[in-house]
Amino acid sequence: MTTTPQAVRRASPRTRRPATPVAPDPTAGLLPQIEPVRLLAPDGTPLPPRADLPEPPAGVLREMYRRMVVGRRFDAQATALTKQGRLAVYPSSRGQEACQVGAVLALRDDDWVFPTYRESMALTARGIDPVEVLTLLRGDWHCGYDPTVVRTAPQCTPLATQCVHAAGLAYGESYQGRDTVALAFIGDGATSEGDFHEGLNFAAVFKAPVVYFVQNNKYAISVPLSRQTAAPSLAYKGVGYGVPSEQVDGNDPVAVLAVLSRAVAHARAGHGPYLVEAHTYRMEAHTNADDASRYRDPDEVEAWRDRDPVARLEAYLRGRGELDDAAVAEVAAEGERYAADLRERMNAQPVVDPLSLFDHVFAEPTPQLVEQREMVRAELAADAEGDA
Repeated sequence: MTTTPQAVRRASPRTRRPATPVAPDPTAGLLPQIEPVRLLAPDGTPLPPRADLPEPPAGVLREMYRRMVVGRRFDAQATALTKQGRLAVYPSSRGQEACQVGAVLALRDDDWVFPTYRESMALTARGIDPVEVLTLLRGDWHCGYDPTVVRTAPQCTPLATQCVHAAGLAYGESYQGRDTVALAFIGDGATSEGDFHEGLNFAAVFKAPVVYFVQNNKYAISVPLSRQTAAPSLAYKGVGYGVPSEQVDGNDPVAVLAVLSRAVAHARAGHGPYLVEAHTYRMEAHTNADDASRYRDPDEVEAWRDRDPVARLEAYLRGRGELDDAAVAEVAAEGERYAADLRERMNAQPVVDPLSLFDHVFAEPTPQLVEQREMVRAELAADAEGDA
């Protein structure tokens, strides 16, 4: 066979096109691990340590245990107050103590928290007066605490609106040269709302130092997670916006605190937002007005009792010699004192001024608001004369 000059030229190395360079993976550093991060087994046995997630100091974990125990007792007392008619409604966070307390401990006092209606335990763990926390749920004030003093936004009932608020505040703080971090609590149902996606997108574009913390407790009231998303996990929603994400066992207190601490450090260093999904479970109904037995299998609830975050951390700390019977009893007694004080103060009938309904609606009251206020004032005066 005779080789033509043209064939030789085509085969010559000098005429071959260079290999196409491999494009960088756009998802590198954004995707969560396939399995949720876990540092403790359900029975409290430590799992192999991880260099990328250093374990929090023993003193911090003891404080976490204390706040979780006191928080659980607060939660039980608040639930009882609804049955006594002292609260209009209460969304329990029993079973989610590691998430509630871990988020607070991962932050500095001058960072901001943007809670949902379910974060009463997180707010008390942050040091806010429990009576002020429950004022909204009792129905006698829009927010019982001063958000600017405690660096905590009012508890948010509309789903996901706090995602945009957190992004805006975090960006504003960064713009002014402060290293403040905002943490927004989110339920799994809120990830189906537009404000969640808008908040993530804004935060990513402007590198706002905000941590979005999704507590995936498997149900948006009665809607199971399978009816909300087909994604492998909610943490994967960050990649579409260029937001790094992680998923964690939300009933593992050590892992929750370690992962959130890393997320907060990422945001504080100027790298932009971070999305964390915690796999957890609410042991009680959505609120006291909900009948969870209509959509949850009792066997499912019982299976999650074996993953109790309080028992898990207690077993771990006992194994390390950081807790003993006396210390456990002391913390339990503190929880009882906390509940008794709350009970006593919530049993006092609040003094409410009906005209306060018009306060803080606008910085400058509108003519319509002034007219309405005067109408109510006149009705109150007429009632007072009638009683006299």
